[in-house]
Amino acid sequence: MIEVNNLTKRYGATLAVDSVSFSADSGEIVGFIGPNGAGKSTTMRILTCYLPADEGSATVGGFDVFSESIEVRKKIGYLPESTPLYTDMGVIDYLKFVGQIQGLSGQEVKSRVSAMVDICGLEKMVHKDVGELSKGYRQRVGLAQALIHDPPVLILDEPTSGLDPYQIIEIRNLIKEFGREKTIIFSTHILSQVAITCDRVLIISNGKLVANGTPDELQQRTQDNQYLEVTLEGEQAEIETQFAQSGFIHNFQLTQNVDSSALAYEITSEKGHKTSDEIARLAYQNQWAVVSIQPKAVNLEEVFLRLTESETQLEGANS
Repeated sequence: MIEVNNLTKRYGATLAVDSVSFSADSGEIVGFIGPNGAGKSTTMRILTCYLPADEGSATVGGFDVFSESIEVRKKIGYLPESTPLYTDMGVIDYLKFVGQIQGLSGQEVKSRVSAMVDICGLEKMVHKDVGELSKGYRQRVGLAQALIHDPPVLILDEPTSGLDPYQIIEIRNLIKEFGREKTIIFSTHILSQVAITCDRVLIISNGKLVANGTPDELQQRTQDNQYLEVTLEGEQAEIETQFAQSGFIHNFQLTQNVDSSALAYEITSEKGHKTSDEIARLAYQNQWAVVSIQPKAVNLEEVFLRLTESETQLEGANS
């Protein structure tokens, strides 16, 4: 449904989007994540025909976003980060207005507005002006206007920004419901929501796509190393000297002093190495008491940090 190839956008000397390529299929929810200024919103604005690219190509439903923008706009429902709502209009009047702009006829407008009120849970708000609504209900109206013409593609930029936990869950459930039939790309800073909601995740950093895969695939990508949580009783200086000289521990970090004698570490070593056995051997040789040795799971947030930090370090080294 969406095909992006080597998309590039510059703002003067700044390379905002750097040869980005990806695709998204019908019925797929794709999370688009990255640090502030990474290029997420710029990419979305290009796909929605609000911004031209300098290089590359992009199609939506087979239509080129540059040369066939009118057809592309018919295929897309767009919710920008700052939803452009007319706060002095009633909810129903506003949705009718948007429907007419999208080219719907009188009866179609009435039918679609009724459907959007039902789908987006706006029944209790139909007699209010948009300006009277809470942030959560304004987001619902924003989703309704994006869906009013029943587009096969939804592009949502930070749809849960500024919402409380209950509102976030409500919007997330709506996105999952829409994702059964539509192609959805949405950006967010709430990485736990990405893992719960998305079929696939794109991670962008410094304008470059640094990862593309399912949440499970991305977590496996960082598994060239193994991570252990180790708690020992012993002298800190001696333990850390032995860790540094071990040859099999790539990195270690003291995470907490459990009590007056126990020390908790996060340890990184090569995948496949019998690190637990080696640490137990060191403990026996140095008469440390082993409180616990257990594997540490890597979540999507840690994957995000490792991938974006490595890209930032590489960028700094090349500048």
